[in-house]
Amino acid sequence: MKYILLPFTFILFCFNSQAQEVASNTDNNDLYYFSSDSIKSTTDTVKNRKGQVLKEVIVTANQRKNPVSVGKSGIKPMDLPQSVQVITQKTLENQQITTMSDLLKNTNGVYIMGNSGGYQEEIASRGYAMGSSNTFKNGVRYFNGMPTEMSGIEKAEFLKGSAAILFGNVTAGGVLNLVTKKPKFDFGADVSVGIGSFDLYKTTFDVFGPIGNSKKVAFRMNGANTQANSFRIGVSSETKYVNPSFLVNFNDKTSLLVEADYIKDIRTPDFGAGIINYELVDLPRSRFVGVLWGKIQSEQASLTATLRHQLSENWDLSFINSNRFYETDLFANTRPNSPITSMKANGDWTMGLQRSEAKDNYWLQELNAKGKFQTWNIDHQVLFGADQDKYKTETLASTYKNPLKSYKNEYDTINIFTTDLSTARNDIPTMDKVTLTKAPVQRIGVFAQDLISINKYVKALAGLRYSYQETTSDVYTYPVVNPKPVAEKRIISKQIDDAFSPRLGLILQPNKDHSIFASYSTSFVPNAGLDYFTKEALAPSTIKQYEVGVKNEFWDGRLFANVTAYQIENNNLAQTSLIDATYKELAGGTKSQGVEIDLVANPAKGLSILGGYSFNEIKYTDSNIYIVGSQILYMPKNTANLNFNYHFEDGKLKGLNLGLINSYVGVRYAGRSTNLTTPTDPRKPVKLPEYFQSDATVGYQFKQITIRAKLSNIFNALSYNVHDDNSVNPIAPTNYAITLNYAF
Repeated sequence: MKYILLPFTFILFCFNSQAQEVASNTDNNDLYYFSSDSIKSTTDTVKNRKGQVLKEVIVTANQRKNPVSVGKSGIKPMDLPQSVQVITQKTLENQQITTMSDLLKNTNGVYIMGNSGGYQEEIASRGYAMGSSNTFKNGVRYFNGMPTEMSGIEKAEFLKGSAAILFGNVTAGGVLNLVTKKPKFDFGADVSVGIGSFDLYKTTFDVFGPIGNSKKVAFRMNGANTQANSFRIGVSSETKYVNPSFLVNFNDKTSLLVEADYIKDIRTPDFGAGIINYELVDLPRSRFVGVLWGKIQSEQASLTATLRHQLSENWDLSFINSNRFYETDLFANTRPNSPITSMKANGDWTMGLQRSEAKDNYWLQELNAKGKFQTWNIDHQVLFGADQDKYKTETLASTYKNPLKSYKNEYDTINIFTTDLSTARNDIPTMDKVTLTKAPVQRIGVFAQDLISINKYVKALAGLRYSYQETTSDVYTYPVVNPKPVAEKRIISKQIDDAFSPRLGLILQPNKDHSIFASYSTSFVPNAGLDYFTKEALAPSTIKQYEVGVKNEFWDGRLFANVTAYQIENNNLAQTSLIDATYKELAGGTKSQGVEIDLVANPAKGLSILGGYSFNEIKYTDSNIYIVGSQILYMPKNTANLNFNYHFEDGKLKGLNLGLINSYVGVRYAGRSTNLTTPTDPRKPVKLPEYFQSDATVGYQFKQITIRAKLSNIFNALSYNVHDDNSVNPIAPTNYAITLNYAF
């Protein structure tokens, strides 16, 4: 931890002392979003796709004054009483980011909380998991239960804290929006080939330009193909990705953007080695203990059309129509430490089998109107919106019934320390269907928001959303004996929830370079099950968030330093009823509180620094099951990052780019929270060690050719991502990747 905090504190102190001298020397009222490369050198050169210098230009932070698209409203982040962070394409390229884990090394307070089965990078922020309801691609929810291909991403936007007013049912930690590459009206193309550790082979392509000689119609097509083994012996993966887009500018006021996104991923599920007596198992990092024929195949496709129209100089309309489909098929061994197949102290494990097939259709229609006007010399920046979305999800669960084991789900018995998997059982048996669950969800929301500029020093933000959600769950159970093609028994449940989500904020700006804010907002989480006391559907949990912060720009745009403090309260957490375990009660409570520090600096020509630190503590404040005051699992109290990038802009080393990426994740707890209602329950939290990881990058561009190399986890740090007590996945050891790119 000290390796990051000491240089971070020194840099912040030095820049702050110099910045105060120049902070008042400019009267430009443009404010900018907090971006990983939002600060540029005072002078720079621009090259075309062939690397030829066009002309010298003056580049300052003014080019980063645009609001983030995830905010919908067009409010500049200096005016927004909320923490915002953007990782741009330049950072993605310089750091050679290929995974969500790589991306989050640039974001404090947003982290990987687990890697279930080795195929799902589970994200969390401020103590709350960010499931598929909290992750967006081009403003539309996408399924994050599979790996994310980063080659088609232009930038990543993080809106921390509550975003319920904009998106309805989202958890309180924040939202992530991935923005894909867009069409361009100048022609260009590039291809790349990459190799790396563990038999990594990757190819990408990107081509864009106008259609014909048109100045109104443009396209873009990019894609990637990746094949790799793993540091886990017996584990492999293959990913195919394509991202076409099409833009039509009908006139200077109306445009239509059509974007498609397709990914197919096939890999070996790897649930790790589990735990023994709720302690991490000391196994070689490379040891895989699953079935060698196991596979998870995931496929996701989306098509989104965005129509924008400028009604006048101050009013804009946008309409989004999107359809997304995903399908997954998991067929592998059960997780270690599932209820039937726990590991013994000597490492013996009787593994079962699991198969789960899921498919989901998702539709979204969204209409937004934003505008500016005045009333009695008071400026208003308003946003009105309405949206409806619908899920249609089906999940088929199957199990293995061993006739030699009284039809129990027992496939094989191995010892995780000594068994050679090549000699273990390797046939693929027939599975029996168990349940088919159909779970359609329909949501409707309307909202309004107004940023009121009382004067140039004081602004207020007020908004309100109404959300309606209808959830149905139809469960079909297949007969135990002689299963038929269609399930017989059916259990139907239907739940209707609605909620109002307010948002209030106050912004004080003593000058254009400093902003002080405070805000209050709520979000809601629907709960499944029946209330014990009313025997009706359990009401949703309402989560309240309080946030204060300071946003600063110093040294004529060469330093941005932001500090945010927050508290998130859930005083009606759903928990199992102690009277009747088939019911639930709003008997629990949690509190998440923390501080975040963000730093972006450009202290010298060609040098950029990105740093941050986050402290978060989330605990139970009330519970009828768990220990009050105990820490909620998976969430580190401390995370930090300090990243450097230096680009040689002239001299003999012109075109050379060097980078160093440092990240720290503090102690976390996985496993199971101590259950007070079952004193004999052996399950308990599992402590995961803190770790500090460093990556180094180097790149060199000569005319149309760029070569990049990356050495990850230089010091071979070891820690684990753990889901509950049954998916224990070590982080990757030291590894390398080299990419050769040619631009046309």
